[in-house]
Amino acid sequence: MKIIKQLSRLYIPVLALIGLGSCTDDFLEQPAMGALSEDVIANKDGVEKLLIGAYAALDGAGFGGNAWEAAPDNWVYGTVAGGEASKGSFGGDQPAIDQIVKFISNPSNGYYNSKWKALYEGVKRTNNTLKLLSIATDISPEVSKDMTAQARFLRGHYYFELKKMFNMVPWVDENTEDPKQPNDVDIWPNIEADFKFAFENLPAIQGDFARANKWAAASYLGKTYLYQKKFPEAKAIFTDVINLGVNPSGVKYALLDRFSDNFDAAEENNSETVFDIQMVANDGTGTITNANQGGMLNFPYNSPFRCCGFLQPSQDLVNSFKTDPVSGLPDLASYNQNSVKSDMGITSSNPFTPYTGTLDPRLDWTVGRRDVPFHDWGKHPGANWVREQTYGGPYAPKKNIYWQSTQDIYADQSSWAPGTALNVRVIRFADVLLMAAEAEAQAGSFDVALGYINNIRQRAANPNGFLNQYLDDDDPLAGFNETAFAANYIISDYTMADFGSKESALERIYFERKLELAMEGHRFFDLVRWGIAEQTLNAYFDFQGDITTDVRGGKFISGKSEYYPIPQAQIDLSVGGNGKPTLKQNPGY
Repeated sequence: MKIIKQLSRLYIPVLALIGLGSCTDDFLEQPAMGALSEDVIANKDGVEKLLIGAYAALDGAGFGGNAWEAAPDNWVYGTVAGGEASKGSFGGDQPAIDQIVKFISNPSNGYYNSKWKALYEGVKRTNNTLKLLSIATDISPEVSKDMTAQARFLRGHYYFELKKMFNMVPWVDENTEDPKQPNDVDIWPNIEADFKFAFENLPAIQGDFARANKWAAASYLGKTYLYQKKFPEAKAIFTDVINLGVNPSGVKYALLDRFSDNFDAAEENNSETVFDIQMVANDGTGTITNANQGGMLNFPYNSPFRCCGFLQPSQDLVNSFKTDPVSGLPDLASYNQNSVKSDMGITSSNPFTPYTGTLDPRLDWTVGRRDVPFHDWGKHPGANWVREQTYGGPYAPKKNIYWQSTQDIYADQSSWAPGTALNVRVIRFADVLLMAAEAEAQAGSFDVALGYINNIRQRAANPNGFLNQYLDDDDPLAGFNETAFAANYIISDYTMADFGSKESALERIYFERKLELAMEGHRFFDLVRWGIAEQTLNAYFDFQGDITTDVRGGKFISGKSEYYPIPQAQIDLSVGGNGKPTLKQNPGY
C-alpha cells in the first residue's frame, strides 16, 4: 500500500543530482554539485523515479527549515490560524507561530519561506518529470498518458496549496526557461487545467494505492471550482464523484461506519480515502522523515508520547460540539454561551467531574479532555499532560494520536519526538459530501444538500462509531463496554425546515464542516473563501482571549489577512538584471 513512500527514500539522493532547473527559491543560488544528463534518465525507469520523487515531496520535509514549518496538514496555517486550536506548549516555544495566528507577522517570518520552498520543490519535481516524459522514447502512449496525468495532478496540488496560502504566485511549468517569473497573473485557470487533464486521463484503478486516480482528480477539480465560486461546475462533478467514484483499489467511495477509523493507521486506505499523503513508520532509515515529521510536536506534553504539547484544541472548538438535548442539533448562533466544563486551573491530583450536558460524539474523537478515554491509553489525566494551561488551554489533539495497542507498528520513536504511520488526509469522502452540499445549496437544491449533510451526521450518530468507555479503567486494552459511553452524546438529523433557504442551509453546512473536519487543516481557508474570516476570527480572539493568553492581541484585518505574505527571502531572490524584484508583495505587508 505504501510502496511509493518506501521507494522515495531510495530515489531522493538520485534526484538531487539531476540538473533540470528549479523554481523561484534559494535553490537558484546553489552551485551544481553534479548532474545526470537528460539522455541518461530520459527513459521509463528514469521518469518513474522522477515521478516517485514528485510524490515524495508531498510530505514537505527535508527542504530547509523545520519539518513542521511546511507540514502538509497545514496545522499552523489552517487549524491554529483558523481558531480551532492554540499553538500550545508555552509562549517561548516557536514564537513565530504566535505571530502567524494573530496576523501580526511580517514577510521575514521563516515559516512562510519554508512552506514556499517545500511547495515549489514539489512543482520543480513534477516539471522535471513532465520534461523528461516529453523526450523519453521507450514509454508506450498509454503509460506516458498515465504518468503525465499523475504529474499534472501533483502539480495541481502543489499550486493549489500555494494559491490558497499566498494568492498571487508565479506559474512555472516544464516549458518555462526563466524561473524568475512575476506573480502578476491569476493561476486558477492553470490549476484547473492540470486537474481537468488528470481527471480525463488517469485510470480509475491504480496498482499502488498511493497514486492519484481519476476520481481523486475529479474531487480536486471540484474543489478548485468551489474556491473560484463556479458552483454549477462544482455541483456537476461532485455528483459524478459521489455516484461513480472509486478509490485507487476500485472500492466505491462511502463513509466508514466508524468516524474514528479515519484516524487509525490500521484502518486507512479505505472507502473514505480520496487522496492521502502516505506515511510509514519504522522504514529502516533511523529517522521519522516518512512518518509525519511535520506533526512531531503535536502530542501531549509530559506524556507517554514524550513531546511536545503543541496543537491544543480551543475552547471555541470544544463548545461547537454542544448539542440541544431535545433536537440533537448544534447551537450555531450562541454555542460559546455556557462553555463545556474543563479542568482549567485544576491539578490532576484534585477531583474533577466532566461536563454532563449533551454533546456531538465527534468531540471525543477530536479532542483529548480530562477524564475521557484517550484512545486506549486510559483516561486523559488533565493538567499533567499540559505544558501551560493558562497559555494554551487544557485540551490535547486526538485525531493524530496513535493507539497504544498498535504502537509497535504505527509509531516511530527514531527521533526526539514521535513519528506516526497515520496518513495525511488531503481529501476524504466526507469532505467531498460537504463540498457537494455547499455547491447544491448554492444552486438551490436544498433537499440534496440536506441528504449529504445527514449522511455525515448519521455516521457520527452510529453507536459503533463512538463507543469509548472501557470495561476496566485499570486495563485500557480490555475492550469496550457497549452499554456505557464517555459522555452524554445526542446527535440528530437536520430537517427541511432547517434548510429552507440558501442562507440557512449554508450556515449549517459551514458549521458541519467545522465539526466533521476539525483539526484537519481546512478551517482558515474555508473562512477566507466564504468571506466570513474577519467577523469569525475576531470574535474568536475576543472569546478565547479571555481564557488563554496566547491569542490576546490578535486581529484579522480585511483586505490583508486573507493571504499570507510572499516570503521576503523569495522577493529578494527574484531580483533580476535590472536590480528590481519580479515578485510583488501581497497587499498590506
